[in-house]
Amino acid sequence: MANNSNNLSVRSVLQKDKLTGTNFLDWQRNLRIVLRQERKLHVIDVPRPGPLLEGATHVQQAAYPKHINDDTDVTCLMLTTMSPELQKQHEHMDSYIMIGYLKCMFEGQARQERSDTSKAFYACKQGDRDPVGPHVLKMISYMEYLATLGSAIGPEAQIDLIL
Repeated sequence: MANNSNNLSVRSVLQKDKLTGTNFLDWQRNLRIVLRQERKLHVIDVPRPGPLLEGATHVQQAAYPKHINDDTDVTCLMLTTMSPELQKQHEHMDSYIMIGYLKCMFEGQARQERSDTSKAFYACKQGDRDPVGPHVLKMISYMEYLATLGSAIGPEAQIDLIL
């Protein structure tokens, strides 16, 4: 029972801020958090399996219905946390296909977010009298955010830029 109420409290983040289009990156980040907590993140990262072939192993036979059921749960969750317009456009897709379409639809938004964050990162300078700790934490937060946007900075550059 505690796990179910925990799921509901985490899911409330998605219900509160439904996907409208302008908030795709925030919605996607929250969706990934919810799915990680529910142990269903795999369904938006791995295509839905086709029908089981004759001679499938016991492991494959056991995994297939679980993936299909998880995908159905995630697809419904995604649809219920979207605006009605987006629901109509995506209601006939599974979760993996849907997230792909949404990424394509809103890639301009992600590109702009990467650009803005990169500019802020490279413009971030430590003042002569500013403490080092807060500056390093700020730089790390920029690097982590860029990584979530798919624009990670290599370890060598991280050290050079922070120092």
